[in-house]
Amino acid sequence: MHAGKLPIRASILRPARDGAIVACLLFAAAHLLGLIHSGVDAHTYWITDSANPYAASTPGTADAYFYSPAFAQLTAPIHLLSWEWFITLWTVLLTGTLAWQAGLWLGPALLLVPVFAELTVGNVHFLLAAAIVAGFRWPWTWSFVLLTKVTPGVGLLWFAIRREWRSLATALGATAVIAGISFLFAPSLWWQWVSLLMAAARAPDFVFIVPIPLWIRLIGAVVIVSWGALRDHRWTVILASCVALPVLWINGLAMLVGLIPLLSREVGPSWAAAWLSGGRAVRGEPTAATGTASGTATGGTAAASTPAT
Repeated sequence: MHAGKLPIRASILRPARDGAIVACLLFAAAHLLGLIHSGVDAHTYWITDSANPYAASTPGTADAYFYSPAFAQLTAPIHLLSWEWFITLWTVLLTGTLAWQAGLWLGPALLLVPVFAELTVGNVHFLLAAAIVAGFRWPWTWSFVLLTKVTPGVGLLWFAIRREWRSLATALGATAVIAGISFLFAPSLWWQWVSLLMAAARAPDFVFIVPIPLWIRLIGAVVIVSWGALRDHRWTVILASCVALPVLWINGLAMLVGLIPLLSREVGPSWAAAWLSGGRAVRGEPTAATGTASGTATGGTAAASTPAT
């Protein structure tokens, strides 16, 4: 059995996937035992005071917090954990999210610099990609995107261009409800957040790993997702959202793992692709059912009809 249309046998990819999972779990265990010290971005989430998240946040400094007050408030319980336990559980979460999307390609994916770097620094790019992929079935997951990185929300143009108003309303409505409740509890934090984002946009010494101004990348993202919506290519939403990241560090490219479940015909099945298509795993392997009429109507890329056994 080959991986999609690619001339690579699933029997070759499967041991690499399993080995990658074991390696990631050992990496998490090393965090718990204090054998390694990494997770610079994850440390920002853990150390940030949810009651005053922007007090020490300055563009370009360590532990600067740029996400919305709502995200800080929702993640407040993580401060009950020690750093060792938090980074361990966070690494397990990121590993699970990566494996869900990458499927049989987890092994090769982990060898890519952006993917390995993302797991090392502990940012939210795997989670962003997962939220976007899940958003084709559960549009409310887009609230995670809008309340963290903000600008990748340009991917919502998919629903607007395709006139999928209910999905668009669900995504924006869920975000508005969460933000509204947060605002009621701490309105001043929202003004501080907006001011911080404006300061970050003006910072002359803020170094971009990909030195293309955000406004240019946003225009490109709009073009990409608009073309994809008209041509029924879901994968363009992931690509456009990645291009539209506010700061495109090299580990930000790890978002592109979300392409795998949206190109399942080409690269083979994954757990995310199976979930999107309503398929079920067989004997522990990711599978994907053939696309239904409703799936095609919403712009889905139909997945392979047989499991990778």
